[in-house]
Order: sequence, then C-alpha cells, then structure tokens
Amino acid sequence: MPAPLKPPALKSGDAVRLVSLASSIREDFLQAGREELLRFGLRALSDDQALLARESFFAGSTSARLAVLQQAITEPESRAIFCTRGGYGSNYLLQGLCTMAAPKQPKILLGCSDVTSLQIFLWQKLGWVSFYGPMVAMNFARGAGEPQGYDRESLLCALNETDNGWTLDLEADALSAGVATGVLLGGCLTLVETTLGTPWELKTEGAILVLEDRGMKPYAIDRALMHLLQAGKFRGVAGIVLGDFPDGEAGPGEESARDVARRILTPLNIPIVFGAPIGHTSRPMLTLPLGVRAKLSADIGALAEVPRLEILEPACAP
Repeated sequence: MPAPLKPPALKSGDAVRLVSLASSIREDFLQAGREELLRFGLRALSDDQALLARESFFAGSTSARLAVLQQAITEPESRAIFCTRGGYGSNYLLQGLCTMAAPKQPKILLGCSDVTSLQIFLWQKLGWVSFYGPMVAMNFARGAGEPQGYDRESLLCALNETDNGWTLDLEADALSAGVATGVLLGGCLTLVETTLGTPWELKTEGAILVLEDRGMKPYAIDRALMHLLQAGKFRGVAGIVLGDFPDGEAGPGEESARDVARRILTPLNIPIVFGAPIGHTSRPMLTLPLGVRAKLSADIGALAEVPRLEILEPACAP
C-alpha cells in the first residue's frame, strides 16, 4: 500500500474551498451548509457560479470541474477541500488529474458517495489520506446530530486530532465475529467496483474495507459483491464495515441486503459488520479517515458489545 500522506489539521478560522465535482446542487441547501460551516468556525471559499452550474446531470462541464479541483488542490488560500454533494461525475476528472504535477503537500478532502472515485485515485496515485464524511449541500445543510446530517464528534476527531487515535461505536450488527487490524479503505460500493481494470484500481489486501451505497436492490448488491469476490478484491482483506444500504429491503420471498452480505461475505472468516451509519444513511453520518490504520472489533451473541472501530493513529499532521 502507499505510504500515507497526512494533510495538516483544520483549526478554527481556517478557510475551506467548496467544490461541486459531480452532480448539480440546490442553492438553498448550499446556503444552509455554508451557515453550518460558519457555526463550525470555518470560512468557506467558493465560486457560486461554478458551484451552482448545470450541464446535463453534472455540475458543469468536465473541463470546468477539473479546473476548480486543480485550483482547490494547489491554492494557498484554503486548508481543505469540502465537496458539496455526490451524485455522479467525479470519474470524469481522473484522466485530467493524471497529467497534473503532484502537489507538495496534501490537503483535507472531505466527501462521500461519488467522491469515492477521487479518494481512491488520490490514495493509489499519491498516498493521500482523505475523509469519507459529510458534504456541504447535503449533510452539513441538515445539521449536526440530525437525520441525514452528520456526527460532530467523529468529524472533529478526523479533521482536528494530531496526537492520538479515537474509537467509533459503529451502531451496527456483527455478521461475523472477530478482531482485525488494517488500513481503512473503500467507500461507495459502486465506485469501488468501477475502479476494477483502471490504472487506479483499489488495492485491498490488508485493508479494513468500507462498503456502502444507496439505490441498490439486493440483487444489485449481490452482483457487485460477487464481482469484487471473483476479481480477488476480498483476498487478504482483514475486515469489512458495511453501511445501511437503504433500498436494500427484501421483496416477497427474497433476500435482503443483509442476507446477501451474510451469504457472500461470511465464508471469508473475517470480522464483518452491517448497518454502520456511513455514507448514505438516514442517521447522522460518521466521518471515517481513509488511509490510516484501524482495528475492527465485532462480537456475536446475547452479551455482545456494539461493534467498534478504533482509529489507531491521527489522520492529520500538526
């Protein structure tokens, strides 16, 4: 795996650059998210014309979105890059990034869903630690501790802590018991799958793999997991953390998303949990640092404790 490059931590008063890299956003959600960032003590830098642009189902043309991202990565004015939403379109930017000179220092990149494509690229090509967490015109707009909002404590630990690790109660169920240590990697299942065969294909051996998504029926989750299994992407994986998979309910006489995951993944004989509030979840979203060492603990039984994910090192540099 790449040697992790950790970005400088955020401090109160720091500036963060807002970017729309995938689908278009609503102006009222953007404003609500901006106001939440102010309450968080951060200054939001943005070009509203670019943030609110629309072309087909993208937030502007590929060239315009790439230019925004390249500016955000290299500019000295901002300490972090916060994505406004996911949707679809971040993958269009990766070819352009291949020709960009590697920046001298990584920055915090915060986002989830479609941003997975960019996070995997930056990890595989540059070794950047990034952050799978809330987005400005989605979760920040709804607020801390609110449904479809964000978990404030895990966000603060991820973006501010420079000395120690921390522990997350995953509020999930164990499908397979055990304790495992590895590098936390992954993100949105569909986007992890679509790295297969690309120059930035996610290397998963030794990882605690995070997989979540929305809008997938159980058969679609089955197909994606089987694709990863047959591609060897679960070989050597230390543990797996699965999200809620909303829309993965069972139809009459069918398996649910949980049933599919249990059937395909438990033969791996590694700790696996299902239903963590990550990514697409109706609960306040946890922030997970991708590219750092973590320990997953999962128990099964009447006296089993809630599965825990211990982040074993800070995700940011001083």
